[in-house]
Amino acid sequence: MSGRHFSIVFTAISVLGGVCPAAPAQTPALPAQLIIGTKETPPFAMKGPDGKWTGISIDLWQDMATRLKLNYTFKEMDLDQLLAGVTNGTLNAAVAAISVTAEREEVMDFTQPFFTTGLGIAVSDKATAPWLGVLRRLVSWQFLAVISLLALVLSAVGFLMWLFERRGNAEQFGGKPLQGIGSGFWWSAVTMTTVGYGDKAPRTFGGRMVGLIWMFVAIIIISSFTAAITSALTVNQLGSSIHGPKDLPEVRVATVAGTTGESYLQHQHIVYKTYPDALTALKALAEGHEDAVVYDAPILQYLTRENYHGRIAVLPHTFIRQDYAIALPQGSPLREPLNLVLETEIRSPHWQERIYRYLGEEY
Repeated sequence: MSGRHFSIVFTAISVLGGVCPAAPAQTPALPAQLIIGTKETPPFAMKGPDGKWTGISIDLWQDMATRLKLNYTFKEMDLDQLLAGVTNGTLNAAVAAISVTAEREEVMDFTQPFFTTGLGIAVSDKATAPWLGVLRRLVSWQFLAVISLLALVLSAVGFLMWLFERRGNAEQFGGKPLQGIGSGFWWSAVTMTTVGYGDKAPRTFGGRMVGLIWMFVAIIIISSFTAAITSALTVNQLGSSIHGPKDLPEVRVATVAGTTGESYLQHQHIVYKTYPDALTALKALAEGHEDAVVYDAPILQYLTRENYHGRIAVLPHTFIRQDYAIALPQGSPLREPLNLVLETEIRSPHWQERIYRYLGEEY
């Protein structure tokens, strides 16, 4: 072959090689045993005493895995570990009540949503037992401190009155020191409350000066004391003032760390306290340490119905839409097969039956 012919053949081969499409990238193969992360989030993921997992999300995954012939094992983690495991690929999927957010979509993939809800607010259902709130406030250390301070002031004024009147007015403030100081305590108390029975009155100059000063000081003290009493007894006023998100800046708010609820409170610049899980936050609410809990509405409704029926109520309206989906590593080969099966599952009659079984008439 001449050099010219060789050049033509070489050029043709080079051109054909340049225009031929590259071989498609191989889809990552799935391991024989998938590792599926989850966390207890009733009623979406619940672990029984025997270690068996159930719940809305768990049952859904099990049905889809059966149809796709997937072998898997559940691995329990907290929320931060779940998200990290999906992001770095050590988990093949995360199944619980995981909300789809823009921040999470930057580092992981999701299936299409299987449940849509929103944030809810849980408050104390104080109308059912107002006397319990009254008793709780009356025995609080703040209220008892006010009472103790008032008794100390009354005793001091009573002691001064006895000191001046014990000789010049012995028939009213005389006797043994304890008896005389007790009479002074009684006089200071009835004077402060403006009852003034008239059974005891100072006669000496020093005693009347103490009485005059005490009358004016008592006006200030009784006003402050009345305000403290009113604050302690108005147990229904706080509960009735929480009607929605706009009321949250004025009350003590709790949420679960690392959740959509915490993100919302941060963006709204609302002061809040975090708890490790929703049940712990609800316990703090029931014990009076918090005034409201912001978290996923269906989870709040389930937990209050199961654990705090008649003591905690969830407000009827939700806010900030949330879509629950299965979290996957980016580029996961599971995404398309799961989406195809998921579409069939959530449109089937047994899906609605499952939602009703776990969540009741609310959904």
